[in-house]
Amino acid sequence: MLDVRRILLFTEVARRGSVTATARALNYTPSAVSQQISRLETEAGQPLLERHARGVTLTDAGRALAERGQRIERELQAAENELADYAGLRTGTLRIGTFPTVGASLLPQAVIAFRDAHPDVRLTVRSARIAGLWTMLENREIEMSLMWDYDWSRIDREDIVVTPLLDDPPALLVSDHHPLAGRDAASLADFAEDPWITRADHHPVAEALVRGCRAVGFEPHIAYEAHDYQEAQAMVAAGIGVALAPTLALEGIRPGVNVLPLQPPAPIRRILLVRMADHPLTPAALTFAGLLRDTAAARTDRSGTVLRSGPVSELGLF
Repeated sequence: MLDVRRILLFTEVARRGSVTATARALNYTPSAVSQQISRLETEAGQPLLERHARGVTLTDAGRALAERGQRIERELQAAENELADYAGLRTGTLRIGTFPTVGASLLPQAVIAFRDAHPDVRLTVRSARIAGLWTMLENREIEMSLMWDYDWSRIDREDIVVTPLLDDPPALLVSDHHPLAGRDAASLADFAEDPWITRADHHPVAEALVRGCRAVGFEPHIAYEAHDYQEAQAMVAAGIGVALAPTLALEGIRPGVNVLPLQPPAPIRRILLVRMADHPLTPAALTFAGLLRDTAAARTDRSGTVLRSGPVSELGLF
């Protein structure tokens, strides 16, 4: 097979019409250039140049190869320009995954900042439950995904890189008419006798509620199983019971609902950024990850306390 580097060198000789001129331009010795051309002729199985005192003349085969060499030069330049566009975030596609509560809270600010800074990069966001996000990551349908875990179910796989972004503490939702609605904070134990509204279909927050209540000595009485947090809020406002919800799920509070920060012990979930370990991030993904980290670090809970966030660099994302 012909050596591409020798073809490019030969093309430069053809362009300049002289081995000496080519050597001078490329900072080679004339003998080094001549040796490479001779090797190329051996690979080609025929002469490519006719040498004379005033320079070189191309054979028919040499002219054909020089034309090919010019095309190779153009393709290589195009490849360099295209890669520069990706590195400079002037083109490309970024595919990320998320889940509903983060998609409605943490994610939008990062999306807006990314699109404002890099309008030529196409951004695609896929929202799903955890199982669906894992499938998309493993199938390379997305580059990275926002996920969550709790102390009792840490995400721990050797084939992934996990970067904690922030802790998302829970809050208690009570109706405005509840006797404890005026408090600045409360504990789960304060509601041992109350009926509870939880999430249906074995949702993780339902497990968090049960574990949290058992930790302070009671079993919650479940009065209603809701399919989303807006439905849970509606039932709280109607006085059916009280509810537990992560802070990031409380971007919009409906009338009649009072939010009480929860005193420890409380089941806190971590918000994470996850990628497959064998899938290095593109420049676009690295940039977006940085914006997510900035957004996470800047978020505050409703009392003005900054939620704890972790540096993205700690776990190898950057």
